[in-house]
Amino acid sequence: MAEKLDELDFNQEIRKNELLKTLKKEARAIHILDIMKASNFLREDASFMPSKERDDYIARFTKAFFTRIKDIKDDQADYAGVVNPVKLSEFLKVQAELSQKSRNNDEKCFHCIARVVSTYTAFVKEESIHPVGTRFPGGFTLKLADGVYLCPVKDKQIDTPSALCRFCVSVQDKSV
Repeated sequence: MAEKLDELDFNQEIRKNELLKTLKKEARAIHILDIMKASNFLREDASFMPSKERDDYIARFTKAFFTRIKDIKDDQADYAGVVNPVKLSEFLKVQAELSQKSRNNDEKCFHCIARVVSTYTAFVKEESIHPVGTRFPGGFTLKLADGVYLCPVKDKQIDTPSALCRFCVSVQDKSV
């Protein structure tokens, strides 16, 4: 059993429950100070946004980090099935590249937390990587309608090498 995501064996089947156990260990290693540093990065990263959108963005993502980390730690569900090890490996590789490009410790903390949270969301829960209600440029938001996650920017970001959109279960919102 892998203690960390970096120790997973991508040459064999990875059960969702095994991945969850690994993510729980990773989540337990995240300290409140790490979340505060990630929140600092979000503030810096959103500094160009209009104040109303910026405040909502920072609050939404900070809350999502707190909530999802708690969700991971507390999750006692039994998840049937396996994850695609090639897709998971590629996903974690993109995450590692983003982390390596971090300009400071606050950004590195953001990427560390985002890696755990987004892996849980995308591969265990099979939910949208961005929280429902996330605002995107133009005032569009990610929605959940009839069990389908509708993203206003998926088609525009799907081929962006550093974007996680190609791993996300959301679909393009056709109304945008």
